[in-house]
Amino acid sequence: MRRVTLFVNGTSKNGKVVAVYGALSDLLSVASNKLGIKASSLYNGKGGLIDDIALIRDDDVLYVSEGDPYIDPQNEVKPTLGLQGSHTDWITLNIGGRLFTTTRSTLVSKEPDSMLARMFREKDVWGNKQDENGAYLIDRSPEYFEPILNYLRHGQLIINEGINIRGVLEEARFFGIEQLAEQLEMAVKSSQPADDHSPISRKEFVRFLLSTPTKSELRCQGLNFSGADLSRLDLRYINFKMANLSRCNLSHANLCCSNLERADLSGANLDGANLQGVKMLCSNAEGASLKGCNFEDPSGLKANLEGANLKGVDMEGSQMTGINLRVATLKNAKLKNCNLRGATLAGTDLENCDLSGCDLQEANLRGSNVKGAIFEEMLTPLHMSQSVR
Repeated sequence: MRRVTLFVNGTSKNGKVVAVYGALSDLLSVASNKLGIKASSLYNGKGGLIDDIALIRDDDVLYVSEGDPYIDPQNEVKPTLGLQGSHTDWITLNIGGRLFTTTRSTLVSKEPDSMLARMFREKDVWGNKQDENGAYLIDRSPEYFEPILNYLRHGQLIINEGINIRGVLEEARFFGIEQLAEQLEMAVKSSQPADDHSPISRKEFVRFLLSTPTKSELRCQGLNFSGADLSRLDLRYINFKMANLSRCNLSHANLCCSNLERADLSGANLDGANLQGVKMLCSNAEGASLKGCNFEDPSGLKANLEGANLKGVDMEGSQMTGINLRVATLKNAKLKNCNLRGATLAGTDLENCDLSGCDLQEANLRGSNVKGAIFEEMLTPLHMSQSVR
């Protein structure tokens, strides 16, 4: 296999090494693709025209022409402006009334399949309109075109502050600059706010908390906090109604008087949380951990967990004096050593619930299901009047 080095006629820079195969027309086709020109003839280093591929030897240096005569690269110091299709000539673009001056090679070399490359690869092939000063007229936004021209110059995407990325993306698509369009699409996605259904992170929520006055009502109804770390935060009086807090870390958080009605707390960690006066009506806390929580409010405000799904929760050692657990489901839950004095457990499902060491004095268990429940080491005796079922 023979290899040759190809240069544009009249230059000795930016050469391309290619393999020689097939006929002379095949080599000219390869040269056109590699050099971004319409190759029509080949010259050797002495200016001889090559008309047969058999004349080409391995490691030859060849100069590719678009039809113009041979130019010795050693004698050419400055680019020749009059040559058809020369890639070193300077051109001026009038983009929406603003002038941009660049070289033809800048528009052609980086993205050879783009509209700009097709427009300026050969002179006047597209019949480009020019103004009175010879600048090529293109009716596009100059503000969005500038980052594209800089990209074609050095290959880096740089967008100045205050320029809309979407505008640059539309220009890149218009001019058919695919690689740049892909970069801009990624930049647009990264700059967009999170979708409404994507979880809110701790950083985002803390920023939200700090920007909100302490006396204003914070509404987080229906928001998605799934898996977020909200531990040790002051979340008092916040409306989390119907919010998704599944697998959330709320350990040692202050949720005093918060509204968690119909919220999803499944698998969440609320160990040591302050839940004084909390509203958790019909909430789903299946499999959650609430060890050592405080539901007891000295002012007498009672926590309301009526109708909540608390299957398999671990509430060991929690203070729940006067709590309302009416018709809640506590099947297989662990309530060891909890203070349930005066609690409302009427109609509550306590099947297989571990109530060992609990204080149930004056608690209302009428109509509750205590099948398989464990009442060992009770601090106060459980009277039959407290439980009918």
